[in-house]
Amino acid sequence: MKRLKNKKQKAGVEVNGNGSVTREPDCGRKQKLSEINQALISDPVDIETLRRAAASKGGLLTDELRRKVWPKLLNINVYDLPHKPGRDVRENHKDFNQVVLDVTRSMKRFPKGMPASERAVLQEQMTDIILEVLKRTPQLHYYQGYHDVAVTLLLVVGERMTIAMLDTLSNHHLRDFMDPTMDSTKHILNYLMPILEQVDRELHDFMIRAEVGTIFALSWLITWYGHVLSDFKHTMRLYDFFLASHPLMPIYLAATIVLHREKEVKKTECDMAMVHHLLSRIPQDLPYELLIGQAQDLFDQYPPSLLAKRAALQPRKSLSISTFQAFQLATLHQRPDTVLQRLTKAQGSSTSRQAPRQSGLEAALPQEQGRLWGKGNRMVKMAVWGLSATLGAAVFAVAQTAMDWGPEVLLQLF
Repeated sequence: MKRLKNKKQKAGVEVNGNGSVTREPDCGRKQKLSEINQALISDPVDIETLRRAAASKGGLLTDELRRKVWPKLLNINVYDLPHKPGRDVRENHKDFNQVVLDVTRSMKRFPKGMPASERAVLQEQMTDIILEVLKRTPQLHYYQGYHDVAVTLLLVVGERMTIAMLDTLSNHHLRDFMDPTMDSTKHILNYLMPILEQVDRELHDFMIRAEVGTIFALSWLITWYGHVLSDFKHTMRLYDFFLASHPLMPIYLAATIVLHREKEVKKTECDMAMVHHLLSRIPQDLPYELLIGQAQDLFDQYPPSLLAKRAALQPRKSLSISTFQAFQLATLHQRPDTVLQRLTKAQGSSTSRQAPRQSGLEAALPQEQGRLWGKGNRMVKMAVWGLSATLGAAVFAVAQTAMDWGPEVLLQLF
């Protein structure tokens, strides 16, 4: 097995043109906060510094910073956010029943101790957000697990920003998962084994003999690990990393997790069911910072273009991969929020007239340090939504392995 570099003591990174990140020495929390804030007010916004911060040790540190940086990483103007969906978004929507079912059984994704009434409000919002994004781009197809991405964003940035972020992600980073078939998703999963082959041929061959395939990593990939991690802080840390990285980075992280558990895997009986059972359950105490550094190292050593050549993969089949460079370049010309606010007001648009109250981050969240379940405008939201008790009343056991995602998904995989 080729030794992966131990990057525990390194935290800074430098983003290269191909979406990779080169790590630099840790500069400390206080300096990191200063650099992020300076990058946000630079004109144009210093996106490369923000990407370095998101990928480096500790990520973006606080939800307050995430609400400022995540939109910049996706080239979103916080003063030009979509309006909240109307109730008509649910009318005659082909995915409505499946979305409601998935949202209802997402209860474990909400913080422990959150009042049921507040969770019901957020679940109502999540349903409408998903349907709104799908309505905006009819060629996007809903998949089970999409709601896991939606709830992660909603808990951090609020309803209107979630619509904007989810819409962008759905047309770029997540685009391959939203085809009518699973072919593009299988294509992304097919990068996993070539990575393992490059690093640990013995482990790779063991998994080939066991015929375990890559289905165990399906839910990791399509939910950005939100479905399988119990601690929300770990989920947010990975979202920092993925939002600042190449769309294939989740599969590189999957490879580092498998490599990290190499000894466990090799001690397991060489049987598909046994190996799948082991790998499909991610330990909750993984050294995430170490694994993030190793995933970046693997990306640098074995970039997608190299793997595609060696494994006869066809990256042109992936819309996420083929459009990433143009997407990344487009983020480099953003104005800071202070300038955007001034320009919006000067234009005299309807958005500008509502900006102080209805636009930007302030409209999306309560005034406390960002938790949607803070005091803020909680009562207003509950009054608006009527606190329907129908959602969230039923409790479903959430699937823990890719095998539990439904027979219709598995049938498409084979």
